[in-house]
Amino acid sequence: MSESRTMPERTVVEGRGSRVFHGQGPVVVPAWWIWLAAWPVTAVFILSNAATPLYVLWQRDIGFSKGTLTVIFAFYIVGLLGSLLVSGVVSDRLGRKPVLLPALVLALAACAIFATASSVAALVVARLFTGIAVGAVVSAGMAAVSDVAGQERKRRAALLASCAMVFGAGLGPLLAGVMSEVLPAPTVAVFVVEAVFLLTAVVAVVRMPIPRPETPSGGSRVRIPGVPQGSGIQLTLGIAVFAPGITATSFVLSLGPSLLSGLLGTTSRVVAGSMAFAMFLTATGVQFAVQRLSRRTILAAGAASTTLSMVTLIVAVHTSSVPVLIASALLAGAGQGMGQLGGLSLLNSAVPPQRLAEANSALNMGGYVLAGVLPVSAGYLSDAVGLTRGATVFGALLMTLAVVGGCVVAANRLRTTESA
Repeated sequence: MSESRTMPERTVVEGRGSRVFHGQGPVVVPAWWIWLAAWPVTAVFILSNAATPLYVLWQRDIGFSKGTLTVIFAFYIVGLLGSLLVSGVVSDRLGRKPVLLPALVLALAACAIFATASSVAALVVARLFTGIAVGAVVSAGMAAVSDVAGQERKRRAALLASCAMVFGAGLGPLLAGVMSEVLPAPTVAVFVVEAVFLLTAVVAVVRMPIPRPETPSGGSRVRIPGVPQGSGIQLTLGIAVFAPGITATSFVLSLGPSLLSGLLGTTSRVVAGSMAFAMFLTATGVQFAVQRLSRRTILAAGAASTTLSMVTLIVAVHTSSVPVLIASALLAGAGQGMGQLGGLSLLNSAVPPQRLAEANSALNMGGYVLAGVLPVSAGYLSDAVGLTRGATVFGALLMTLAVVGGCVVAANRLRTTESA
């Protein structure tokens, strides 16, 4: 089934699914290829948060404030959003590999810059490159998993693509936290290991059995991603829950180490990395736990989890309670995981493969715009009025948005009753 085989083949698009035919009939892609197709998503998302426990080292060596830290994080969002404007549309027209391979090369470049960073500018560039690579994998990479799975296994594809994203996002800070404590040259060793992961992802993409796209249509390749007519409500419902969820986890990633330092008086990179890992491990596990529930139930539970996360965040910063802060992080992970699974499942059920990467881009743009603006604002507000007040304002605002998202899902119950 690899595209490198010399056997003649033709690609036939059947409804919303694609099959590759080899002369005598269709060849079924083995189930293990679906898991392997998700590896590039995991590898790039390991990079996306690997720097989180290391910022305390860079702050010590370079010297910058919490506000500057959130700006460095925001450049990741800038790169991601810029990538989403292009990668989804280009992937649907030219294929997944022409988007994924350059993204992996850029991720390797980001590793090199992180490993040698000695200024804020270097960190900004590395985060920008990382964001561009992540934008490519959340559109083309997740769509590739669906392509490999085919129409008959679209539910499994949505689950594995979503879990690959959140598991990688959690594994990155854990590995970085542990390795930076036990290995020499902590800001170098982490990214050397990650570069090896990315190289294996390159091999996986090259060998991936992805159907060739149909003849590209005209139109601009740089545009605001969208969905086909009639699928707008599925996109809206997904964003309504996914956006507050990923904003909550983004806050924990960007300011979690500062909160731990304030509450515990510690700058342990293992503790910071472990909290982020536990958050995303929860996001992974909860998706397997709820996969057979209706989409409406999954989305409603995601909104409720994000709401409770912000309540516990406010309690944590006012009581200086580390256990409550950890509970807030775990609830945030559950909220993102369920919002992400519900949103991807809705899109997989309503959008044909020819537009799926663009639809994935639209969902993630809706989430990451909020995830970029609010944590940065909270960082600068915390510099001005203190971390406790800044986190309180952030928590109250995001809690309101999560409640609104839950209400949007409840008002559209007929659209979300099918199982994920």
